[in-house]
Amino acid sequence: MKVYLSKRAPNPRRVAWVLAEKGATEVEIVDVDLLKGEHKDPGFLGKVGIANVPALEMDDGTVITESVAICRYLESVYPEPNLFGRTPQETAVIEMWTRRAELMLAMPLMLTVRHTHPALAVLEQQSPEIAERNRSAAERSLRFFDRQLAAHPFMAGDRITMADIVAFIGFDFARMVRFAIPETTPNLQRWAEAMRSRPAAAAGA
Repeated sequence: MKVYLSKRAPNPRRVAWVLAEKGATEVEIVDVDLLKGEHKDPGFLGKVGIANVPALEMDDGTVITESVAICRYLESVYPEPNLFGRTPQETAVIEMWTRRAELMLAMPLMLTVRHTHPALAVLEQQSPEIAERNRSAAERSLRFFDRQLAAHPFMAGDRITMADIVAFIGFDFARMVRFAIPETTPNLQRWAEAMRSRPAAAAGA
């Protein structure tokens, strides 16, 4: 098995983080330089089928893309520590919070960076209006997540799950455009420090 990642890119970093949490050091990592356009190389496209990373190539040649799908596959191969849920109820709760983290935090923050940071102009036809609209959307969601974290140490409960990984990497990526969790959401700040202190936080950064 091998995974195609790109350093500092948020979606590949999710996969790197999950591999680190699970101690899956035997998986081969192939770095794809997005700024050099290596994701558009005919050899890569012929294998993966789309100019995106991450991608996971199984030993039989099957390739899957999309970060959460890859992480679900890794969960099935490396079941501990559990990141997606052990019971039907827990799995549904984690899925709910992962989806909320994706739509309300990670995606808006990623679009803010992609449409703002000068270095990413090679990847995006940048629009200040798109950046501002998405930054505002992310800011509006902060109190919602802060309330959840007032009652639980992590997004979906009492332990780290995929929801936390998706949310934190979104926040961490947004530091490129000086987005910071405000003092008015102290539970989010506490949670972010706990996430940042995990050894897996260095994976893919």
